Amino acid sequence: MSTQELIATAHSLVAPGKGILAADESNATIEKRLSKIGVTSTEAARRDYREMLFSAPGISEAISGVILYDETIRQKAADGTSFVDLLKKRGIVPGIKVDTGAKDLASCPGEKVTEGLDGLRDRFKEYYKLGARFAKWRAVININDGTPSETCLIANAEALARYAALAQEQSIVPIVEPEVIMDGAHGIERCEDATVRALVHVFSKLREHKVMLEGLLLKPNMILAGTEAANQPEIATVADRTVRTFLRYVPAAVPGIVFLSGGQSDELATAHLNEMNAKYPNVPWQLSFSYGRALQAPALKAWGGKPECVKSGAAAFAHRARLNSAARYGKYSPAMESQ
Repeated sequence: MSTQELIATAHSLVAPGKGILAADESNATIEKRLSKIGVTSTEAARRDYREMLFSAPGISEAISGVILYDETIRQKAADGTSFVDLLKKRGIVPGIKVDTGAKDLASCPGEKVTEGLDGLRDRFKEYYKLGARFAKWRAVININDGTPSETCLIANAEALARYAALAQEQSIVPIVEPEVIMDGAHGIERCEDATVRALVHVFSKLREHKVMLEGLLLKPNMILAGTEAANQPEIATVADRTVRTFLRYVPAAVPGIVFLSGGQSDELATAHLNEMNAKYPNVPWQLSFSYGRALQAPALKAWGGKPECVKSGAAAFAHRARLNSAARYGKYSPAMESQ
């Protein structure tokens, strides 16, 4: 893939009205979600669930790409079509999660560093042959007393940059995800401070590793108060602080910012995205989404693991995708939830 093709792929993932489905849950994570609806997490159950999502009617109008897990990129639909081909036929770009998870940072108790760089070049080569054209690597940044530390931020920024350089070397668009976690009682100010510090280190390391900003996407948290904070900000406040932060610290060369939902409710994640696009239509990058649970929760509930409810589950997912598509244009309203 040429430089121009990398850039074109990045732009296609943040095309107007579209966003990314994060369906890259590890087997341990998807097991937790399936258990909540009384479904045993077998390989067949995971396959059936994801086929329901990927084949949902009309989603290509709202979903530009899907992040897959190692198991999922190798799976096939009931009719024998590979999931990669199923997505490609619908005009949806297949992607792949490549990190191996956040592990304890030995020198910094309570903090994490994401692993998975060993052998990554060879894994990228295999994933490219399997059809992946973009990838994701997630860093985990906690806010507690005295954290995040500079050590944690630098270690994760270095790993993100090395991953991104390897991805572009193998003609794969990297999604760079430095996630400041919502857990805790911290106020919105501390989230903003941690996010700013993370962004400064990430873009410094990306420059050091000569990563082409035009050929990557940023997947950050929004600027939010902790889930246990007594004072939760208004939607407009979240939008204003989030856009202000990224205008100050994210270069205009980046094609798009694909926000993670980070534990927000389905409706709130959509409302925040909508407010940003409605109030700030002229920012230098596309403001989009790369949601996992916030796109999937209604589908899981409607499906419940029952074959006779596949259509209901698919319809619930398609509806949630359309609402986030509307938010990309700043045209979402809560009244649309029941339409």
